[in-house]
Amino acid sequence: MFTFAHPQYLYLLLLLPVVVVLFWLARASRRRQLQRFGRDEVLAPLMPDVSAYKPWLRLGLELVLLALVIVVLARPRAGASKTTSRVHGIEVMVAVDVSNSMNASSTDNPQDVSRLQRAKMILEKLIDRLQGDKVGLIVFAGNSYMQMPITGDAAAAKLFLNGINTGMAPTQGTAIGAAVNMAVNSFSQSKKSQKAVIVITDGENFEDDAVGAAREAQKQGIQVDVIGVGSEHGAPIPMPDGSGYLTDDEGQPVTTYLNEQMAQEIAQAGRGVYVNGNAADAVDTLHDTLDKLAKSDLATISYTQHDEQFPVFAWIALAVLLALILLMERKNPWLEKFNFFTREKNEETL
Repeated sequence: MFTFAHPQYLYLLLLLPVVVVLFWLARASRRRQLQRFGRDEVLAPLMPDVSAYKPWLRLGLELVLLALVIVVLARPRAGASKTTSRVHGIEVMVAVDVSNSMNASSTDNPQDVSRLQRAKMILEKLIDRLQGDKVGLIVFAGNSYMQMPITGDAAAAKLFLNGINTGMAPTQGTAIGAAVNMAVNSFSQSKKSQKAVIVITDGENFEDDAVGAAREAQKQGIQVDVIGVGSEHGAPIPMPDGSGYLTDDEGQPVTTYLNEQMAQEIAQAGRGVYVNGNAADAVDTLHDTLDKLAKSDLATISYTQHDEQFPVFAWIALAVLLALILLMERKNPWLEKFNFFTREKNEETL
């Protein structure tokens, strides 16, 4: 039984009768014009190369070709086989720091990419390598906000990741512990799947007990990894409007530093790893750590596979097109040189 992937194209077949009517009207009009010059038996010897049947034959082939092209566009399919596959992986919640300090340069060079931009670059590469794993996104500053619930759609995860900016959190600060707690509560209830929290931050935590939150997550079997972005030598914080740098009460630029010690303590408490975001192997190191976690069945995907039949119709359409190219509307003078059915007048009679 045939089915069609795009059945709406089949409505174009309704154009075929319209083409026939238009062709008939054009032929009738041409015939009336010729009759002004004389009757058919008078005009026939004057137009010896004109064929009476070839225009209709060409029309038939053109209609067949048009119908075949329409069928090819509709993508005919025969039969269907259902396939079920299991997706194996882990669950990963990513908590991204969006405090104002993440606008500072990620290196000692003030003109280099910001810490948040560096974080996005790292996470985008990591998501591409988390095949089969589920990923969710949280943003945090003084408070935490769910950016994207955990999902197996990597494309959606990267889309939401690209939309992250430092203006998303109205309350400033760096409450890493609250972000870890939200991440822990955002996982599925499945006890079989391994889970990990990735915190990406400059480590300037002034709000809560981030180390304690990581330790509590580890007690539930959830690994906490940390990616540190920024420079230990510090960098000024650009103003959102680009008018300069953030200053203190005395008018001096505020310098923000990467607190690697804090980041390492959080990762140690969560039995995870700390990775410096400026390291060339940052993504490899983090991915290798996550890859060591045991995979489990996260989802079952069922899809139907069809046997595509449009190539058959495409080849037939090509053959019809070649026939149209070879078929002239007038009598072919080249073929008239070859007389396969009559004898030459001067041929000797046996």
